[in-house]
Amino acid sequence: MSLPVSVPTTAMVLAAGLGLRMRPLTLDRPKPLIPILGKPLLDHALDRLADAGVERAVVNNHYLGGMIVDHLADRRTPAIVHSPEDRQLETGGGIKQALPLLGTAPILTVNADILWLDGPTPALRRLARFWDPERMDALLLMMATTKSAGYDGPGDYHMDPLGRLTRRAERELAPFVFAGVQIVKPELFARDTPDGAFSTNRIWDRAQEAGRLYGIAHDGLWYHIGTPDGLTECEELLAIGGVRAVAH
Repeated sequence: MSLPVSVPTTAMVLAAGLGLRMRPLTLDRPKPLIPILGKPLLDHALDRLADAGVERAVVNNHYLGGMIVDHLADRRTPAIVHSPEDRQLETGGGIKQALPLLGTAPILTVNADILWLDGPTPALRRLARFWDPERMDALLLMMATTKSAGYDGPGDYHMDPLGRLTRRAERELAPFVFAGVQIVKPELFARDTPDGAFSTNRIWDRAQEAGRLYGIAHDGLWYHIGTPDGLTECEELLAIGGVRAVAH
């Protein structure tokens, strides 16, 4: 008999970006509120969390943050806690500011401006099943660059057969890109980190040095939505094959 999978009950949803590359669509709204198939990106992320059993979602905001607060005013599942930022703190700084709201147990973090479709097993449950706090400080959902819709970058990491991650060297190509979802220990953001803005890359680099940075390859579809053209491509691909899976 397989053991039950325990998905973290608290998540941090990163929704404070400026969305500069998405202009003009972000001139009057934050990027997480741009709709895909009639539903804002932020709601896609929160619906995935709710489906996995996440009880609380801490959502940060900065650019046009009041619109995010208003949009989520009636949402009950997961319960929403806001973490407004007077200045942009980047991914790591945003999580550090929210630490009093997140608790001490491992959390999920989800970028609010990405979209994924689950494979045979929901990605959040796959992450939870693979997560081992004795060996890991962070477990990242990775996407093969060759299967990433809308992504044309050099990749982020190499991954060995056990799932250990190694960041690509400068001018090198890597086969996996971070898919915007992870399980991580929140105390890492309080330990020897600067006040103010910093990237989660600082946390990952330290975990890699300790041999405690891991990943799993996403077995569903993933869409990189960085520009208005990328948004159009995503909606066209979804209209062909993914409408039913996304619009549930």
